[in-house]
Amino acid sequence: MARRLDYSARYPLHTTKELYAALSNRDYWEARVTEMRKYSENEVVRHEVSDSGIEIVLHHILPREMLPEIAQAVMRKDMVITRKESYGPFNEDEVVGKYSASIPAGPGSLGGTIRLFPTDTGCTTRFSSEAKVFIPMVGPRLEQLMLVNLVDLFRAEAEETVRWLEEQNPTS
Repeated sequence: MARRLDYSARYPLHTTKELYAALSNRDYWEARVTEMRKYSENEVVRHEVSDSGIEIVLHHILPREMLPEIAQAVMRKDMVITRKESYGPFNEDEVVGKYSASIPAGPGSLGGTIRLFPTDTGCTTRFSSEAKVFIPMVGPRLEQLMLVNLVDLFRAEAEETVRWLEEQNPTS
């Protein structure tokens, strides 16, 4: 049985248009992965912007020795996570997207939907996630571990996003 979790990142001083412009900007993604290198090796593999939206592919590389014991029991090498995010075209009411994270020969899946929408004070990005691990007995524990770590990642990325937006527009 899969586990689900919603996480919202709030940007009280920034509009959906400003946040979407950041997501469209390769420099934003490079700044974000540079900040995330405090936690693991990261790189932007692909960033494409078109009339139909934004496509981004990131690699997160976690050294095996940094993984929790329960994950080390399953992973024999460093964990390479390929993360894909896509956002539809800009719409002031709501931008919808999706994301997935995969590990080669990984025993499960992680993904979900993304909604970017305006609020009275700015905008919010809501991630609705689902984790599923296909290993009897330890699957539920690994799913919970994945979601807890995912929230930490989303929180750190949101903090970097706020910092980047404030640098771009210091009067906000």
